[in-house]
Amino acid sequence: MTNTADPNEWLEDIEGQAQLDWARHQNKATVDEFASTPHFEQLRSATLAILDNDDKLPGITRRGEFLYNFWRDADHPRGLWRRTTLESYCTEKPEWDVLIDVDALATENDEKWVWAGAHVLRPRDGSGVWRHVLVSLSRGGADATVTREFDLVTREWVAPEDGGFHLPEGKSTISWLDPDTVYVSADFGEAPDGQPSLTESGYPRITKRWSRGTALTNAPTVYTGEYTDVAAGASYSSVPGFERHFAERATDFYNSLNYELDPDTGGLTLIDLPTDALSQPYRQWLFVITRSPWELGTAVHEPGSLLVFDYDAFVHAGRREATVLFTPDATTSLASIVFTQSHLVLTTLHDVATQLSLLSLGDWQPSELRGLPPLATIGVHDTDPEDGDEIFLVSSTFVTPPTMLHGTTVDGVTPIKHSPAFFDADNIVVEQFFTASDDGTRIPYFVVRRRDVESGPTLLYGYGGFVNALVPGYTPVPGRNWIVEGGIYVIANIRGGGEYGPTWHSQAQKAGRHLVYEDFSSVAKDLVARGLTTVAQLGAMGGSNGGLLMGVMLTRYPELFGALVCQVPLIDMRRYHTMLAGASWVAEYGNPDDPEQWAFMEPFSPYQNVRADVEYPPILITTSTRDDRVHPGHARKFAAILEQTGHSDVWYYENIEGGHGGSANNKQAAFLSALAFEFLWQQLGS
Repeated sequence: MTNTADPNEWLEDIEGQAQLDWARHQNKATVDEFASTPHFEQLRSATLAILDNDDKLPGITRRGEFLYNFWRDADHPRGLWRRTTLESYCTEKPEWDVLIDVDALATENDEKWVWAGAHVLRPRDGSGVWRHVLVSLSRGGADATVTREFDLVTREWVAPEDGGFHLPEGKSTISWLDPDTVYVSADFGEAPDGQPSLTESGYPRITKRWSRGTALTNAPTVYTGEYTDVAAGASYSSVPGFERHFAERATDFYNSLNYELDPDTGGLTLIDLPTDALSQPYRQWLFVITRSPWELGTAVHEPGSLLVFDYDAFVHAGRREATVLFTPDATTSLASIVFTQSHLVLTTLHDVATQLSLLSLGDWQPSELRGLPPLATIGVHDTDPEDGDEIFLVSSTFVTPPTMLHGTTVDGVTPIKHSPAFFDADNIVVEQFFTASDDGTRIPYFVVRRRDVESGPTLLYGYGGFVNALVPGYTPVPGRNWIVEGGIYVIANIRGGGEYGPTWHSQAQKAGRHLVYEDFSSVAKDLVARGLTTVAQLGAMGGSNGGLLMGVMLTRYPELFGALVCQVPLIDMRRYHTMLAGASWVAEYGNPDDPEQWAFMEPFSPYQNVRADVEYPPILITTSTRDDRVHPGHARKFAAILEQTGHSDVWYYENIEGGHGGSANNKQAAFLSALAFEFLWQQLGS
């Protein structure tokens, strides 16, 4: 059914009273059905207890002598920005010094503030005093933020009349150059070229250098991208001895033009790399991760390779001598790189299992990081190469709670803090299986279940996009509310993600998008074929791009599932590029205004493929009014058209605040999680 006149387009008015009344009416029916049972309340209470637990592992960031943390709990639902010392952090009950109480600030300002981050300026005056902070807050959890300056010495906000840096609400970026100067990329109205100062995707394309005590309107422009870019901006690298300014034009989600910028003249020197390559200048080097084959001289570097060049020789002398630091193979890919003072830390994935290794900076000699736990997913949590070789890691498995490890890349690491266990894992088993997709590609997936549960209600989770790899990790809420109660939990590592490097993703872009859905449906079929579940007891869940995945499963593979949970989804792929940030994802999905591209997009656009004569499994659709990334109109219209075509087992819930994550605090998150699990238990059986 291809809609030429969309009867549900009126639901795209996000804050319209009629639209919100429609959402509230839908919400009431869903709450009455699923949020009024004793079991729902058990699920909600258990989830909230996990989220509010005072003993869960606090994530930290080192800034000078302190470790900084943002924390939410029952008494502080909007959160606390706080700090402590490493010595105190390692104790059972650290002494936290609260810097900003977001709940108190929200009350004082009469705003529903949601914490969006803090950028602390490193001192360069020799004092060692970390003082200047740019704090970002959003209203209700939206991507758009308000930025204010905070003083860590006086513990007060720096008012604009006193020279403080303040930015109004918007999808802006702001970063320090020095204590009195920032780069600002924001909406400045009409640009000199007559086009808006935001790109067609809604992100800034103009960067100004703003000095303390001056009007932002008088700040000089240092860089301007094109209106057709996804985003554009300037940045500053403050590494002593290697201070550099850069400019970047993201021409689409995966391609960009990068320049060294002369901030005084505006002069640009192209960093002449393949536009899809990922690059990171650091000290005297230029690190490059290829995303497509790159021919250099007589060598061809495969996608996912890591190369290093001498920065000045590459950028200013045109030399192309590369040292190859990593080459992928069929089962191993590079996930990330970070630096310490002496080492390059590589995180790789081997059949979706993480491995960490070290290369010494300069001579690139390999070594091992001592003290790593075996058979765990390990991520680099924090390093500061200007301060030494200190490193913080977090390790976990599906059944082992997160552990913070600390040490140096020279001496190794040891555990310093553990999160408590939120469910009994003694009887839980984890298995990895592989199945063949429609084209024969080997697709891995993980199964987590109680040892005594050989078959039963099964929840299959997937994403399949934007190079996002789903790696094993502790899952306290599914563990408590699904696995312990007798459900089987499955993670599918389908194409579109980054589990096996760039080609695992790139082959599923645009015309290859069908591979994502074939992979996921193949896992669903394999679960039934192995006897782990039945179609009637198989559910699936996904959010955002994973919400689109759920929409396709409903409209294209309805016979495979007993129930679906579709969260903050993309659904109307005919209009997605006109809604909020949708234009930025054309490189992922395709351009529906191009007839040739719409031809391969239309079969996988859920909104255009709802049929009245097909029996669909029950579906729960959730979204957030304040999501300014994926338009809530997608979810609204999906629920509406399903009901209009006679499908009665359609349930909808819209959170009035919460942003793209769907929730703005722990209570909202617990409610939405319990709603999803209660829906699944009722549909798939206990």
